[in-house]
Amino acid sequence: MPSFRLKHKTILREHINQTILASGKHSGDLNFIFCNDESLLDINKRFLQHDYYTDVITFDYSSAKTISGDIYISIDRVAENAKTEKQTFETELGRVMIHGVLHLMGYGDKEKSAKALMRKNENKFIALLNSTNKYGL
Repeated sequence: MPSFRLKHKTILREHINQTILASGKHSGDLNFIFCNDESLLDINKRFLQHDYYTDVITFDYSSAKTISGDIYISIDRVAENAKTEKQTFETELGRVMIHGVLHLMGYGDKEKSAKALMRKNENKFIALLNSTNKYGL
């Protein structure tokens, strides 16, 4: 596992809770597990039978209106995506964290239209986070 320390935990926690509340749901047990590419690739192969790198994998334990789950995030992919998208690491990390939460809220990203809706919601919630000017995204 990489040596990684999440900055701005309290702000991110509040923002994620606000994201969930804005959707008419509430937070249950949410676990963010930060790992490297190889660890997430292993999870992808073992549990999803996918043999490729990804930035996030979610395991959904939600029930009714309570959002719960494990969200595994590859710090290696986040760093690479940030470079590719010309974003800061923190902006991309925020996006991937919200992306994982949106999966737990029922949003998909396999079809083109679902992917567009996912991106629209990511942008909406990242804009809300940016509007606080606390996180510096």
